[in-house]
Amino acid sequence: MDLVQGVYHENSTSAKENHITEDIGISTWKKQTFLSHGALLAKSCQAAMELAKHDADVQDMAFQYGKHMAMSHKINSDLQPFIKEKTSDSMAFNLNSAPIVLHQEFLGRDLWIKQIGEVQEKGRLDYAKLRETIKAGKGVTSAIDLCRYHGNKALEALESFPPSEARSALENIVFAVTRFS
Repeated sequence: MDLVQGVYHENSTSAKENHITEDIGISTWKKQTFLSHGALLAKSCQAAMELAKHDADVQDMAFQYGKHMAMSHKINSDLQPFIKEKTSDSMAFNLNSAPIVLHQEFLGRDLWIKQIGEVQEKGRLDYAKLRETIKAGKGVTSAIDLCRYHGNKALEALESFPPSEARSALENIVFAVTRFS
């Protein structure tokens, strides 16, 4: 149900006429992202613990791991156009991604819309200029911090499990999506 609701929301907002970017804060972005990207992983982790007959506390820790891991992975994915060495200058990116939502939150909606207007040529966005504008602001570094925050929350959830190969593998997944150098 969460996945369908999240995808429906993404499709309904992207279908709006003249839709460039949403006026949402990071808390709304997190809710939408959880529905469309995190709920399935979180609930799957929880269900695995339930099937293994673990108590409610263990199930909740598994849910927390899945939730925070999914958020961290989505933010990492959103960051790629801004941190990859070999990003094509003309490559488009999602204007409702974490770095941009954070950038807009720091600037304010009016200044953000003005910045978009400044990088349009003949009605088309110049993604290279927009990328540089966003990289010069606080959105990218804040998104990296948010990615690491969710990664740390996922690692905290794993601390309730005894050391094992499986736990180490799950920790390594977190390390892979929160490393940016």
